[in-house]
Amino acid sequence: MSQSPKRWTLLPQMPEDVRVAFQDLNPVLAQVLYNRGIAGYETAQDFLQGREVNHNPLTMKGMQKAIGRIRQAIRQKEPIVVYGDFDADGVTSTALLVQALEELGADVRPYIPHRVDEGYGLNTPALLQLAEDGIKLVITVDCGVRSVDEVREGQEAGLDIIVTDHHSVGDELPDAFAVINPKQKDCPYPEDMLAGVGIAYKLAEALIKVETTNGQNSPSITTDDLIDLVALGTVADLAPLDRLENRALVQKGLRSLNRAHRPGIYALLNVAGIEPGSVTAMSIGFGLGPRINAAGRLGSAMNAYQLLYTKDWQEAMTIAETLQQLNIDRQELTQSAQEEARDLADVKPDTPPSIIFAAAPHFQSGIVGLVAGRLVEEYYRPAIVVEEGEEESRGSCRSIAEFNITEALDTCSDLLLRHGGHAQAAGFTILTENIPAFREKITQLAAEALKSKVIEPSIVVDSKMPLAQATLDLARELGKLEPTGQNNDAPLFISERLKVVDARAVGKEGKHLKLKVADGPSTIDAIAFRQGAWIHKMPLYVDLVYHLEVNEWNGYVKPQLNVKDIKSSG
Repeated sequence: MSQSPKRWTLLPQMPEDVRVAFQDLNPVLAQVLYNRGIAGYETAQDFLQGREVNHNPLTMKGMQKAIGRIRQAIRQKEPIVVYGDFDADGVTSTALLVQALEELGADVRPYIPHRVDEGYGLNTPALLQLAEDGIKLVITVDCGVRSVDEVREGQEAGLDIIVTDHHSVGDELPDAFAVINPKQKDCPYPEDMLAGVGIAYKLAEALIKVETTNGQNSPSITTDDLIDLVALGTVADLAPLDRLENRALVQKGLRSLNRAHRPGIYALLNVAGIEPGSVTAMSIGFGLGPRINAAGRLGSAMNAYQLLYTKDWQEAMTIAETLQQLNIDRQELTQSAQEEARDLADVKPDTPPSIIFAAAPHFQSGIVGLVAGRLVEEYYRPAIVVEEGEEESRGSCRSIAEFNITEALDTCSDLLLRHGGHAQAAGFTILTENIPAFREKITQLAAEALKSKVIEPSIVVDSKMPLAQATLDLARELGKLEPTGQNNDAPLFISERLKVVDARAVGKEGKHLKLKVADGPSTIDAIAFRQGAWIHKMPLYVDLVYHLEVNEWNGYVKPQLNVKDIKSSG
C-alpha cells in the first residue's frame, strides 16, 4: 500500500525568556511543552503533575433540571432507559450511567441500537417501543443533540427525554425535557471538549453529590467506582488530551484501569496481551478501544456493554474472547474492503480526486469508517464510504485538516436523512436514490475548498535531536507528558544521517520494519510499523522522524525509536 509522501514541519525553538522560565526542566521536555502552547512554569507544572481539575457539574446547562427529574423517577420507581451509542464512547457511557443509577436505587436498563438494523443515534421506532413497554424516562448518552424529530416523536408518545451529548450542536436543539451539552452557546460550564462518557460522568457526579447532600442515606457508589470507564471512553473517542479536565480524568482513570478491579477490564487486558499495571493511553487507543468497538462493528454493542457491566469473572472472560475474535475478523474485512473501495473510486495515486467516494451494497456498515480512515491515510484526501441499502444507505466520512466534513454535510442536509459528527469524522443516513446527487454536490464542495491549497500531509516535529541524546533517562522524562493522544501527541524528533546497521522485515507478511541505526558511537534499536516495504530499497544512511520510547522486554529496559517516517539522507 502506497502512502502520500509527507512534509516534515519543524516547530520553532522556544525564545530565550521561555527557556529561562523553564530552566528547572529538561530542555527537551521544555521545548515540547512550549510547542504545546505552554509557556508559563506554573502552567507547565499543572500539566505535568496532573493538577486536579473538577468543575462543578451543576453549572452545566440543563443539569439541575435533569437531576430533579431523575431523582423523581428514582423515588417513584419509574423505569428508566439509558440510550447509548454503539462505539466505545457510547458503550462506556451506557455502562457508567446504568451502574451509577442502579447504585442510587433506580429501576434502569440499557438500550444500545444495532448498527445495521437501526443505525446511529436515536431512532423513532425504538423510542415508540420503549414507550409502549412502559418506560417513562429516557436518558441519552453520546447521542441525541441533533435528533430533533426523534425527540419530538418520543415525547409525543409519553416519554420524558434527557439528552446528554458532546457532539456539535445543529441549528435547532431538540425540544427535550433537558439538554446537557456544554457546546450549547449559553452553557456556562468552562470545558466544552469532554467526551460523551465525560458528560455521563458529570451527570453521575452531580447525582451522587446531590444525593449525598439531600438524600436520607449516603450512596453506596462514588465517582472513583466509575473513573476507569471515563478514561477508556475518553481516549478511545479521541477527546483532546491537552484540556486539563480531560487530562485529569484520564490520569485518574488510568490508575483505576491499571488495578483492573472490574472483571471486564481484567478480561479485556488479558486477551489484548496487556499486563495490569502497564496500561497507558496508547494501550486504550490500540488495544482496548478497538476490541470494544469490534462488538458494535460486526455484532451487537450490547456484548461490549455486558463485558463492562458484569461482575462475573467467567462471563467476562467468555465475552472478551468473543470480542477478540471479532477484532481479528474486523482487521481482515477492513483490509479487503479498502482494496475494493480504492478500485471503485478509481483512485490514481499521482492525481487523487478532491474527495474519495465509494459505495457498494456489500460494504459492512461496521467497517466503512475504518476503510474511509485508511483511504485518508493512504492518499491524504477526504473519503466517504457508503453501505448501500435498497431504500436507505449509511455512510461514514473521514477528512483532513483542510476540509471540515461536518460543515460539508450540513450544506448537503437537504439530501440526507440524518447526519452528525466532528470536523474530521462524521456519519450520515441517506435515501439510496439520493446518492448520485449527494456525491456530485459534496465533490463540488471539496473541490472548491481544496482548489487553492497545497494538499500534502505534514508531520509536525518538536525538535531535531542528535542520536546521543535519545537516552533511557530522556525517554522516562518525556513520560511525564502522559497521557498523550489527541491534541497532546507524543513528541516527535528528527535525527539525520543515521547509518543503517541492520534492517529486517518483521510481523505478518513482513509489514513492519526493525532497524538498528548508529550515529558515530551511538546506536539504538528502532521499529517502524507498516513500513516493511522499505526493506527493498533501504539506503545506507537515513533521516528518521520518531517517538522516543521505553522498551521493556524479557527483563531488559532500554530506549527505542518508534519511527513514523523515513527519508533517504541527501
